[in-house]
Amino acid sequence: MKRLLTIGVSMVSAASVFSQTDRPNIVFIMSDDHAEQAISAYGHPISQIARTPNIDRIAQNGAIFRNNYCANSLSGPSRACILTGKHSHANGFLANWSKKFDGSQQTLPKILQANGYQTAIIGKWHLISEPTGFDYWKILNDQGEYNNPDFITKGDTAQYNGYATDLITGFSKEWLDKRDKTKPFFLMVHHKAPHRNWVPAERHYHLYEDTVFPLPPTYFDDYEGRFAAKNQKMNIYKDMFEGHDLKMTAGINSDSLLYDPWPNVFFGRMTPVERERFLEAYRERNNEFYSKKRTEKEIAEWKFQRFMQVYLATVKSVDESVGEIVDYLEQNGLDENTIVVYTSDQGFYLGEHGWFDKRFMYGESFEMPLLMQYKGHIAPHSQVNGLTQNIDFAPSLLDFCGIKAPKDMQGVSFKKMAESGKTPTGWRKSLYYHYYEFPGFHSVRAHYGVKMDRYKLMHFYKEDIWELYDLETDKHEMHNIYDQKGTEKITRKLKQELVKLQAQYDVPQEFREWQNNSKK
Repeated sequence: MKRLLTIGVSMVSAASVFSQTDRPNIVFIMSDDHAEQAISAYGHPISQIARTPNIDRIAQNGAIFRNNYCANSLSGPSRACILTGKHSHANGFLANWSKKFDGSQQTLPKILQANGYQTAIIGKWHLISEPTGFDYWKILNDQGEYNNPDFITKGDTAQYNGYATDLITGFSKEWLDKRDKTKPFFLMVHHKAPHRNWVPAERHYHLYEDTVFPLPPTYFDDYEGRFAAKNQKMNIYKDMFEGHDLKMTAGINSDSLLYDPWPNVFFGRMTPVERERFLEAYRERNNEFYSKKRTEKEIAEWKFQRFMQVYLATVKSVDESVGEIVDYLEQNGLDENTIVVYTSDQGFYLGEHGWFDKRFMYGESFEMPLLMQYKGHIAPHSQVNGLTQNIDFAPSLLDFCGIKAPKDMQGVSFKKMAESGKTPTGWRKSLYYHYYEFPGFHSVRAHYGVKMDRYKLMHFYKEDIWELYDLETDKHEMHNIYDQKGTEKITRKLKQELVKLQAQYDVPQEFREWQNNSKK
């Protein structure tokens, strides 16, 4: 038994224009750290080798969002943005080290619940609090474990035998079987996978062991002209834990992992037999590493391949889970009136700039996959190209359900854009981003910024360092052109846009002092 925090629940009601039987169900599937580059519907070369056919089904049945972004590229904060439809400063959950998510505030599940929906969340919560607004919840303890994890329900914690992704899928289908079938439902299926430390299901240990993945062109980035990029601690070949992350052992035929700072997260959750099977599955590959001498560059490339092999093998079970859920809906006649969403809590680096993890406003971390089907409302193979953000999820889903979003939600509904496949006149031209967690894991500096169609401006405000990128000519964001001759006009325009967005979203003055004090 584990003590849980108890927080108040405030009921929120809003008028629905649909009858009880007409309102769509919602299945919201979210993985953790699943990069766009690893979803084959997005077409990245890596994903064409390790395809995700079931996730792709959602795009084939509906829409793929080509320009969707997160507001704060970190797990807990992104989840809070999704639940509230508000930026981090407005919902109060700035970083993973925040004290707890304020569950007494207005959230998407509460509004749906107040309008007759049965609500549930199963899987990863990661908000240092007890879920509110849900009729049923069964959540992983903190980050959760891949093997034989603990799940928390109201007043109880129990360990379950099995693999986390499979368990979450099974629990979700069980809830769908037992739900109140007189009510529309909102189900959040939240996977741990493919979060660090990337442990595949046992059936996938050998899946990509002989696969060679393309090395990103920026893998050996020297970070010239980019202070924060140079001072991070999330480099694959310098900062990864060889045992914990890369499954490397201490030597030929060794049964001891190299550095693993959290042994209870990995081997500590396996039974002795499971551990033995794991070690045997990787033994030949680990022995091969020690069988010949390699240069530093060759070791760096080897580590990239091992990272890709375990990461993408972990993704495989998520894709299988999506297939099971979509199959369930189809087999039970629920697919015609159910919105299915697939997303991740943010983007992720798969070797770009030599990195893993997220946090930065640079492309692969800032970009956030989003695929959505709603048969009869969103045409198959639709493309949504307008700028969207995770603060838009809540108002959009409410709009699809015929429920008016509260005025203090900062996101906007993309319903019409998803249904028409066209970006409406007057749609937003810019996005605001803010990352707070410094000092913290991976030493990524706190920063905020603005993205427009062609340019991106970032401010690492504690050091008062600015970066400007022309995304048309520098898609990998390698060349900081801030303060370069000829950029004065575009810099002025983006700073004006940043001022406008910070005022629009009521960003506290402490994060706007640069307007008067920083270098112009």
